[in-house]
Amino acid sequence: MVERGLPTSVGETTENSESGGSLARMLQILELFTDAGPVWSTADLIEALQTSRSTGYRYIKTLHDAGLLTAVRNGYYTLGPRIIEMDLQIRQTDPMLMASHGVLEDLVEKIGHSALLLTAFRDSVLCIGESRAPRSPENRFSRGQRRPMFQGAGSKVILAHLPHHRLKALYPRHRVEIESAQLGSTWSEFRKKLGDIKKDGHLLTLGEFNPGVYGVAAPILTDQKTAVGSVGVAWDENERRDLDVKQAVGAVKYAATTISERLQDMQRQS
Repeated sequence: MVERGLPTSVGETTENSESGGSLARMLQILELFTDAGPVWSTADLIEALQTSRSTGYRYIKTLHDAGLLTAVRNGYYTLGPRIIEMDLQIRQTDPMLMASHGVLEDLVEKIGHSALLLTAFRDSVLCIGESRAPRSPENRFSRGQRRPMFQGAGSKVILAHLPHHRLKALYPRHRVEIESAQLGSTWSEFRKKLGDIKKDGHLLTLGEFNPGVYGVAAPILTDQKTAVGSVGVAWDENERRDLDVKQAVGAVKYAATTISERLQDMQRQS
């Protein structure tokens, strides 16, 4: 049985969107659909939202009419076809994806392992693009999946380049996770750790998600030197003993710099 109730991320959205009123509440319905719970009944949606039946029905009808929900049988819904259209539009027009065209493929060719393109999303990172190496494992991090902001090279290099006010807001909400990730037990230690990552311009990790797996990432920066994303690769230490780590770091940093420069050029021309 699927656990019914608003996920944590939705709860966080509620705190940040109280002024959004009923619109924000209605959009939270979309957060309920997950791999574990892809189909929801009208009754369960209304119960999860803790709203009146009339309001719940109105929300569902509005989302259905917009194509964001679709009925799979009487009284049961799943995510709708408009989302598929929007995904195609994003793939064809998203500036970061456009700026990364060919770059991830070149990176894979240089080091022989899959490359990922990540962006910040709420208090996490989201994979928005990938280029797979031959015989790459199917269960590796891929487009549409999220990871914590405080674990992994691709996440931490974005974190290190977030604006000061974002970090100030993040820290009190995630002190436990930050300390568990060895990013510091105080605000001062946290800032110093991030400052070191920022100074290096990349991060190399080992075993943060899977034992024996290296990860290296570099930030994609705006002309204001804040991160809009990162480029990362990962490989098992037993897969490529011949892979030069310095070579991998250099290739990843070059890829991130190329995408950053392309993005900045696109912004200047718009």
